[in-house]
Amino acid sequence: MEPRNNVTYFVLLGLTQNPKEQKVLCVLFLLFYILTILGNLLIIITVSLSKTLDSPMYFFLASLSFVDIIYSTTISPKLVSDLFLGKNTISFKFCMIQLFTEHFLGGSEVSLLLVMALDRYVAICKPLHYLLIMRKWVCVVLLIVAWFGGFLHSIIQLSTIYGLPFCGPNVIDHFMCDMYPLLELVCIDIYVIGVLVVANGGLMCSIILLFLFISYGVILHSLKNLSREGRQKALSTCGSHITAVVCFFAPCIFIYARPAKTFPIDKSVSVFYTVITPMLNPLIYTLRNSEMTNAMKKLWRRKVI
Repeated sequence: MEPRNNVTYFVLLGLTQNPKEQKVLCVLFLLFYILTILGNLLIIITVSLSKTLDSPMYFFLASLSFVDIIYSTTISPKLVSDLFLGKNTISFKFCMIQLFTEHFLGGSEVSLLLVMALDRYVAICKPLHYLLIMRKWVCVVLLIVAWFGGFLHSIIQLSTIYGLPFCGPNVIDHFMCDMYPLLELVCIDIYVIGVLVVANGGLMCSIILLFLFISYGVILHSLKNLSREGRQKALSTCGSHITAVVCFFAPCIFIYARPAKTFPIDKSVSVFYTVITPMLNPLIYTLRNSEMTNAMKKLWRRKVI
């Protein structure tokens, strides 16, 4: 059923209306996008080809990199082209597609970060049963569940917004299509809808973040039973994961765990979790991980030779 509205396209105001600033941001975000693709591809290739990185942790890390590549591709190319061309329009259907893919991949990443925390909990708190619990088929099932969680979250978001009436105003004060900026253009009372959106987005992120903090609290408490070398290794992997969690969850909760209203700072915060975080994840997970860096060095030497 087609939505009841008079809008066929939206105008995105973007990050700035200054032509010089647009050119600078265009180059900057293009560089960020290239680094995101290269960094995450490097992780996927290294995990796929290295025989030493066959544990479930690296399987989930490669999956996270795959999600980050698609997630960044959903946002960055459109953002870069709008900044370069100065043409910031988007059709209604493409806006809905962008909204769906953005929340599908974002929800999948949130679920995947929770799965990765579960993997670290089993590895550190149940080391003797780790390989028995985290068997290959279990890892695949957990990955499918993470993707299904993102799909379910996105379907709910899309079905909430798609059938609403847009009666005329079509200017979105943002660089992408998102729930709160779109809800401001709807010509009916959105109080109840806003509560549903907060429950499906912000509340979900907050609850998952609470579970993550509890799981890492248990993990950190159990480190006293490990050797000094074991503690250092566990702290290294957990520290990287906690950093990635904070970088993604903090801005998401700021944006979605509040009443359905937009603020000028929202665009800058959205840049952080849609553009910056996918670029930082490869650095976060490789710089402090000696196994990953050694595998990359061996792979590079083998290819060069």
